[in-house]
Amino acid sequence: MRAIEGRVRFRGYETWYRDVGPEETVPLLCLHGGPGSTHNYFEPLEQLECRVVLYDQLGCGNSSRPEDPRLWTLELFLDEVQTVRDALDLERVHLLGTSWGSMLALEYVLRRPDGVISLTLNAPPTAAKTWAAEAARLRAPLAEDEAVAEEQFYRRHVCRLNPLPDCVERGLAGKARQAYETIWGRQEWAPTGLLRDWDIRPRLSELDVPTLITSGRYDMCTPELAEEAQRLIPGAQRVLFEESSHTAFVEEPQRFRAVLAGFLERSEAA
Repeated sequence: MRAIEGRVRFRGYETWYRDVGPEETVPLLCLHGGPGSTHNYFEPLEQLECRVVLYDQLGCGNSSRPEDPRLWTLELFLDEVQTVRDALDLERVHLLGTSWGSMLALEYVLRRPDGVISLTLNAPPTAAKTWAAEAARLRAPLAEDEAVAEEQFYRRHVCRLNPLPDCVERGLAGKARQAYETIWGRQEWAPTGLLRDWDIRPRLSELDVPTLITSGRYDMCTPELAEEAQRLIPGAQRVLFEESSHTAFVEEPQRFRAVLAGFLERSEAA
């Protein structure tokens, strides 16, 4: 399988990328979560029969890891998406975001860039207030100790596989907290960062690209949140993965790939 890894110059730093699969197909550009997570858990998507482009956002994984909280803004990460597209000549592209990556994907597509032919949102937040409320509800029955509660929360609502797959473990090793805490806060259920009042729901009716929403039965993106996103995005399709939490592409990889491949094919034919 064709696989290229490299680095793109970005704002005086370097963004690391991995580009796999047949060049003649429309690429799938994947935006990971966090902020501060890594590309690693997207590894099962490399088995798709199309070109897949992954990258580590600035501050985590294999990319430059500056320690400066002033860097971490929504605009920086939006500029990074476009920089990667331009550097790799991704003129026509399918865009996939998960969690924070979905927030980034929504903000990016609503700026109406050329060449985006489909949008896949896995476990998408649409408002900080509703996301935090659902996370707080899921956190309520867990341990009082915050560190223990975070571990329990992760095991129940982020990735339920035991043991965790290697691609998830490698991703955890490369995570960075500074960007996450600056933009969101210390915990999912208590946003205190720059996006604590973020709410994109009033603008979702402006989306005009084919959109697929995916989430898991045990996801911190609860079925109610995913249903609201579907209701607000014109023509959006939604698939619920019954055996998954926040990472259906890892927890149910074969079904996720089948669902995604069908959606991408339909979007290209539209």
